[in-house]
Amino acid sequence: MKRIYLILIILVGISVSCTKNFEDWQKNTKAASEVPGEMFFTNAQKVLADQISSTSVNLNNYKLFAQYWTETTYTDEANYDLINRSIPDNVFRVYYRDLLRDLKEAKSIITATEVPVDQVDAKNNKLQIIEILEVYSFATLVEIFGDVPYSKALDINATLQPAYDDAFTIYKDLAARLDVAVGAMKDGAGSYGTADIYYGGDEAAWKTFAYSLKLRMAVTIADADNILASGWAVAAAPHAFTSSAQNCQLVYEAAPLSNTNPLYQDLVASGRNDFVAANTVIDIMNGLADPRRAVYFDNHVLTDYLGGTYGESSTFGNYTHVGAILHTETYPSTLMSYTEVEFLKAEAAARGWNVGGSSTDHYNAAIASSFADWGVDGVAEYLAKPEVAWDGSGDWRQVIGLQAYIAYYERGYEAWTTIRRLDYPVMNTPPSPVTTDGKIPRRFTYPINEQTLNKANYYAASAAIGGDAMETKLFWDKN
Repeated sequence: MKRIYLILIILVGISVSCTKNFEDWQKNTKAASEVPGEMFFTNAQKVLADQISSTSVNLNNYKLFAQYWTETTYTDEANYDLINRSIPDNVFRVYYRDLLRDLKEAKSIITATEVPVDQVDAKNNKLQIIEILEVYSFATLVEIFGDVPYSKALDINATLQPAYDDAFTIYKDLAARLDVAVGAMKDGAGSYGTADIYYGGDEAAWKTFAYSLKLRMAVTIADADNILASGWAVAAAPHAFTSSAQNCQLVYEAAPLSNTNPLYQDLVASGRNDFVAANTVIDIMNGLADPRRAVYFDNHVLTDYLGGTYGESSTFGNYTHVGAILHTETYPSTLMSYTEVEFLKAEAAARGWNVGGSSTDHYNAAIASSFADWGVDGVAEYLAKPEVAWDGSGDWRQVIGLQAYIAYYERGYEAWTTIRRLDYPVMNTPPSPVTTDGKIPRRFTYPINEQTLNKANYYAASAAIGGDAMETKLFWDKN
């Protein structure tokens, strides 16, 4: 009997020891058990900058929709096919799961973290900066899709099937959140320091960015509610960017590859030759003899700048290439720029809003800023061209729309949105457009996953916006 007891004791001991060792073996001793909120914030910034810069046809087709580039071989995306590669699903995932979810986690952790009294204001600034970046991200989702999950989004404990909120209601709430965030920030208190890869923790720079963003939002809704929009613009314009030194951007690193600009990854490191300049932008700039062509494009062996016919297969060696500057590892990703702010002010002034200065002055300043940013000489001669010079009369949509389009060359999303708002310049019709009218998409269709996993709310949202089609104009797109 004693022998049996002894055997049982040994077996139990072995069992406990094995269980303990197995549990220890399962642990990743190199992984952090607690992640600071600042790291989630930094990662969200990187995700957003990458999404803006990327030219992956799985994630970002805006440079194609703006007809800056066209595809060399696979032409589905240049013909506005969003479904073949599940692009709406991918965009939804990046914004909600990879970006907004990280911002929410950063906010939760930073809020719960106790700090010394002398760091309370810096902690508050961190939370307000998260608010500003959330506003930017949700505003972009609204501009891409229309009605989207907002008030019930990001809380999986409450629901896995969030309702879609009215897009205009979201937009107005976002503007109010910007006001609160800016008003709550404490000057001189600091924030993230080097964990902020856009502004280095400069809270004053974030406030200026917030005002610039509100100006953009004001101009976006101008045709939907002129009175509301003008109020936002008049309040925000005096505090918006006044030089390119204030641009909100991420300057990438030369190494490792994951920290380089996605353009470098797509155009160089991939070893692929998927894009050439499109005839749409080339023909426009050739007609103006625009000196920015020399940096926008690489003419390689060609005598003249020659764009591939948009939407058709274009042999890489036969057409003008994307400029060398966009092939560099460290080329920045820009969320907003002074050039854009000046074009927004030019449009606001043309609408009769009192944002300070004339529409002509802001128009000229925007073009001059673009030339300076690209390091191109000859802006005075360019502004004097009869095709460029503007005295504020005539069709301001056409004048501003054309020059903003040229200036936004590497910023495909902003160009696409401006084209949708102003309907200038007129885009070419690709040979096999998926849109029924042959025109550029006015929005992204909702993700296929939403149709299957959030069916009731998907159908409600689709009906509310007038149908889940690329041709459906969003609430702010009245022209």
